[in-house]
Parts: sequence; structure tokens; C-alpha cells
Amino acid sequence: MASETQAARDKLVADFKALASDSEELLRATANQTGERVTAARARIEESLRATKDKISELQGDAVERARAAARATDELVHENPWQSVAIGAAVGFFLGWLSGRR
Repeated sequence: MASETQAARDKLVADFKALASDSEELLRATANQTGERVTAARARIEESLRATKDKISELQGDAVERARAAARATDELVHENPWQSVAIGAAVGFFLGWLSGRR
């Protein structure tokens, strides 16, 4: 799962680099010329932007789904073991209080 996340991040970075490259080409093309080159560069920029937005939406959806799954699992665990959960919470609170009291 971590490798999938890293691969998705790498793909997103590559998409942003392509978008930046296409944007730079558009700026160079519009500085001196208009017409067919400008239209082609704009079309590539629009396609890169659309693909990047789609990928970001997909990654965001995956992250939200993983967060929901973790929340469901935590909820189930707490409902199955309520006293253990209270004890763990109290221990963590005691430990954090102890740490902050040492300063």
C-alpha cells in the first residue's frame, strides 16, 4: 500500500512537471507568435491540467476512504473493548501529564 502511495505521488509530481513545462512553452509561444502553435500549446496545457485534477481527486478520494476505514475499525475496537480503551486513554493522559510536568 505504501508503494502504491509513493507511485501515486511520483505520478502526481510528474504531472505537475508536465503542466509547468507546457505552461512555459505557451508563454514562449505567445511572446512572439500567435496562431497554430499557441492553440496546440493551450490544448496540451488544458489536457495536462485536466489529468492532474483528475489524479488529485482520485488521490483525495482514496485518502478519505482510508480515513473512514480507520475510523470504522477504531470505533469497532472501542465498542468491543470499552474498558481497555478507557484504560489506554487514561494511561496516555497520565503519561502526557507526567511529561508536561517535567518541564
